[in-house]
Amino acid sequence: MYDNELYPIGDAAHRSGLSVSAVRFYSDAGVITPTRLTEAGYRLYDVHAIARLELVRTLRELDAGLEDIRQVLDGETTLHDLLTAHLEIVERQERGLRAKRAVLRTLVQQKGTAAQAALLHKLVSMSDEERERLVDEFWNEVGADLDVPPEFVERLRQLRPQLPQDPTAAQLEAWIELADLIRDREFRDAVHTYLQSTYATEPGKLFAASPVQEFIYGTGMLIMQDIITVYRSGAPAESPRAQEVVVRLVQATAELGGDEATAGFRDKMASYFTEMIKLMDEEEAVEDPWFDSTHGRYTSLVAVINGTPPEGEEDPVPWPWIVAALRA
Repeated sequence: MYDNELYPIGDAAHRSGLSVSAVRFYSDAGVITPTRLTEAGYRLYDVHAIARLELVRTLRELDAGLEDIRQVLDGETTLHDLLTAHLEIVERQERGLRAKRAVLRTLVQQKGTAAQAALLHKLVSMSDEERERLVDEFWNEVGADLDVPPEFVERLRQLRPQLPQDPTAAQLEAWIELADLIRDREFRDAVHTYLQSTYATEPGKLFAASPVQEFIYGTGMLIMQDIITVYRSGAPAESPRAQEVVVRLVQATAELGGDEATAGFRDKMASYFTEMIKLMDEEEAVEDPWFDSTHGRYTSLVAVINGTPPEGEEDPVPWPWIVAALRA
């Protein structure tokens, strides 16, 4: 195209990707004015008008309104401002569609009723404050009258669903299931019974004790992070780096129980961890439907909602390597 050349409406339509009737419509609407009208009334367009027609086509395909397009072409608003505002609208619509998809998918899977549809829509539409209140009510009831240290229950309730501002369909579906579960009386009773049975008797009772919990989530966690770092570096179990972190683990563990960090204590730890590895292997081979349907279901759904790895999968502890280092 040449800057000083004029094109009839058919050519302008072809070059801009619009139909002739669309070009005529935008002209009649005052959005794009023909460059010149012939004596016979034919509309002619130069390259600048055709470029504006191309922009109109693009904006219309993005669902921009005629008035918005006119303001951009007239310089009353910038293209960036228009696109930014339109992006916000599209993103809001997308979030709404994801929420509807989550509700519809759940209703189809559960063959839900009209009443359930209203309930699921309410769950998806909850505010942050309403979600927090629902989780608090769940833990207040589940944690009541447990024969375990209150600090342990408080630590459990810190694992909470945090639905992001722009959740995926999977996160919304997980929230719907979790919210439905934690409102259910039978599920609350089942989680309460599981926690009481697991942590009010040995060995769970020892694990839930405050000194052990403080060690696990304090000094012990820091040492384990260093152990994992050394292990991932490829250092052999008998290397100086491995021995340094293992010595720290032995000393901290001995101090926790009021023991001496002797060679005998170190060997005792190695034997204990060996037995623990066997038990963990046996537990992995045998499903625990009670855990999976109670507290385990809660934690797995929270992991999906929060977009985090399931509990225990973040940084697996290299127990066999630790045993080898203890015995080196």
